[in-house]
Formats: sequence, C-alpha cells, structure tokens
Amino acid sequence: MSIAENIALVREKIDAAARESGRTGRDITLVGASKMTDAAACQAAAAAGIDALGENRVQEMRAKLAERAYDGVPLHFIGHLQRNKVRQVVGQVALIQSVGSEALLLEIEKAAAARNLVQPVLLEVNIGAEAAKSGFAPSELFRAAERTLSLPHVRMRGVMTVPPANADRLATCHYFQEVRALYVDIREKLFHNVPMELSMGMSGDYEDAVRAGATMVRVGTAIFGARHYDTGGAKI
Repeated sequence: MSIAENIALVREKIDAAARESGRTGRDITLVGASKMTDAAACQAAAAAGIDALGENRVQEMRAKLAERAYDGVPLHFIGHLQRNKVRQVVGQVALIQSVGSEALLLEIEKAAAARNLVQPVLLEVNIGAEAAKSGFAPSELFRAAERTLSLPHVRMRGVMTVPPANADRLATCHYFQEVRALYVDIREKLFHNVPMELSMGMSGDYEDAVRAGATMVRVGTAIFGARHYDTGGAKI
C-alpha cells in the first residue's frame, strides 16, 4: 500500500475508535513519526494530508529540513532531546513533545528567550517508572506544569507519554487511563479553557490510546512501513 493509502486506513481506524468515546477522527491529530524515512516519504505524507510530522533525532531533522521535507505541515520533535541540542530544535519545530525534566524545560526557556520567541511544548510523563526512560514521574507532573507558568518563552500545550514497550494490552490501556487522569487534572486546575493536547499511542496501540482519550497519536510504521536499521543486523 502507498503512504496515502496507509494514512487513509489509519484515519479510518482512528475515527472508529474516537466514536467509541463520543468524538470523531476530526478531533484527533495524526502525527507521522518519520524517523528513518527519506524526504520523499515525508513529502508524500504531507501531500496525503498528514496533520504533522514528528522526528526523533536532531541530526536527521536538520538534514531533512535542508531538503524541505516538511514543507506544508507542522513539524514536531518527538524523541529524547539532549540539553546540548536544544538550540538546534527551538524555533525549528511547532511543538517539542518530549520535555521530561525541569533542566530541559529551563534550557528551552533560555534558547527561546535568546531567539525572542515562545516555544510550545508537551510535558512527558514516565508513566511506567522506567529507569532508562526520561520523563516526569506522575507525582512530579503537576508541579512541572505549574513551573511552565513562570516561563515567559515556553508555552505548555499538554502531556505526552510512551508506556513500557513490554506491557501487555491491558496494562497499556491502564497506563493510558492514568495519564489521561493526570492530563484532566492539570487542564482543569491550571489551564482551564486553554487548548491542550494528550499525545499518546503509536502504531501498535493508537486505537486504544484514542479510546482512552488521546487527542494526538504518533504513528510511524503503520504509515511509512517497517524501518530498516543499518546496525550490522541488529534492530534497535
């Protein structure tokens, strides 16, 4: 199937899942996770009406920007962002989805202030308490959201999560529900009447994420096909 056909199929499934929670597919932002795809694939997704494209790696993002891969669609940064690469991302993307520490938040504020702009962000919650994964602990998320209110060059636009990869479907759905509860609490107490996003769900679980209340999903393989890793046969 072509990228356009894949996007159409994903949208059909999103719409069906959204209707189970009293919404439609129009309420869900579809982000094409374009890691390890070429500029032509990104351009094909844009032509097919993808809502946004999301990159995981700064170097790859910069190379594709030079190739005008994202023309016509918003660009999100959705991967782990190192503090020493913040300046290469701030102002280049419509949304940084993966802000998982106060130190990173402050670095983004510093870089955005230097460019005299306001950078929209999502706060990442480490819902599975995984030692190898970045993100705020659930108990820290509300305070981090409060902290953004004092940063004039950062605008919090919602919450993002990635459940543990080894979790079964029941556990993943439970994680999604936990994050939605955190999101609702923050939205109601700190950002009432402000548009907010709940970004959760990828190729293997985006339908469950939408059923749980996600407003944004990040879909890669189901749109662009399997990724090919040049790591001597190993897959990462």
